[in-house]
Amino acid sequence: MKFTNDLYFKKKILIYGLGISGISCLNYLKKNNLVKCFDDNKLNLKHKKFKKYLISKKKINKFNFDYIIMSPGINSLQCSLKNYIKKNKSKVCTDLDVFYSEYYNNFIIAVTGTNGKSTVSKLLNDILKKDKYDSRLVGNIGNAILNEKKIYKKTIFVVEISSYQILYSKIFKPNYGILLNISPDHLERHKTFNNYCKTKFKLMFSISKKDCAFLNKSEPHFKKFLKSKKMICKTINVKNRLSEKDKVKIKNSYFNTLNNEQNLSFILKICSKLGIKKNIIFGVVNNFKALNFRQQTIYDSKVLRIINDSKSTSFSSSINLLKNLKRIFWILGGLPKKGDKFKFQNKNRIRKIYIYGKNKSFFIKFFKNKFKYSQFHDLDQAVQRASIDINKDKKVKKINLLFSPCAASFDKFKNFEERGEYFNHLINRYKIKNVR
Repeated sequence: MKFTNDLYFKKKILIYGLGISGISCLNYLKKNNLVKCFDDNKLNLKHKKFKKYLISKKKINKFNFDYIIMSPGINSLQCSLKNYIKKNKSKVCTDLDVFYSEYYNNFIIAVTGTNGKSTVSKLLNDILKKDKYDSRLVGNIGNAILNEKKIYKKTIFVVEISSYQILYSKIFKPNYGILLNISPDHLERHKTFNNYCKTKFKLMFSISKKDCAFLNKSEPHFKKFLKSKKMICKTINVKNRLSEKDKVKIKNSYFNTLNNEQNLSFILKICSKLGIKKNIIFGVVNNFKALNFRQQTIYDSKVLRIINDSKSTSFSSSINLLKNLKRIFWILGGLPKKGDKFKFQNKNRIRKIYIYGKNKSFFIKFFKNKFKYSQFHDLDQAVQRASIDINKDKKVKKINLLFSPCAASFDKFKNFEERGEYFNHLINRYKIKNVR
């Protein structure tokens, strides 16, 4: 796709998917383009405000669309327009491309990786704002990028970007690209771990010579990509550990986990490059509130800590948390990720595992004959049993009740937020805060 300022002006555009990003695209493009919309979700197709823009599946082929803006949530290999998308793959793009076509002169920081994207994006945006930057938090977290108003030359964008968005994007490229980590994830879409890595590095390869990529160069999976001729930007190495001098400055217990130590390592490197002073950085860090359902401590006393980590959708997102805790009563279950594996041998840290849902067998194969576990029909039963076991275990000084599902939520819930809210509801229903 060749880049011009009028890329999305007076064009015929199909918006596929009327979620948050799709609707923002429609509102942004409808004034100066011929825009049509399609959605696999029949409820969206019945909505009155979309009526005049909707197009039937039969009529799509009759339009010679210039662009097809894909919602990242749509799997092009399994959707109802899969054959059409395959034939017109070169026309596929995203809301990020639409945004970039107009605001390419603004400074853009894109954060990707398997785990930690939201925390790093939110924390970085908070620090930039504290240092008087006009910073906007957009993408997978915050506002849809095309919903942003009053954008100025000095406006900075912090974009949380998923592998799905990277996969479909054509011209979007950041000034700073941050690749936090990588482990097998979303293989139901990418098919192989190598394809998943390729997609993440597609973002890194897009970065210009004058700009920077931040990543851990010692990560084994990164080596062959770093040697690629496609990698033309400056690469800044980020180690996973903080210096002892920096650790002393952290007063916020949320950052005591290995995951968040890694996240802070990236924050410090990026802020150093931007010239932000450490007193500003640690001032924000020490007042930072954990994002909901991301290793979030919802209760803490001398005898019991309850952690709601509903955002966990794979074993890799939970491992470092397990390494940081002792006497763990661990609740997990849901839709497991293809290719996911559990690599944790310290039996002494985990007292018992509570596995729920119809995919119990997937998890049991990793724990059988290694850990004490029970299986349950649903999350409700698992929490209820955990409350009974915690109450019985009076000899233990302090217990950690950990809800870190290591699976997608779509078996029973709309998203991880709804799952997290329901866990909190169950904690109150069974009065677990009072059992010890």
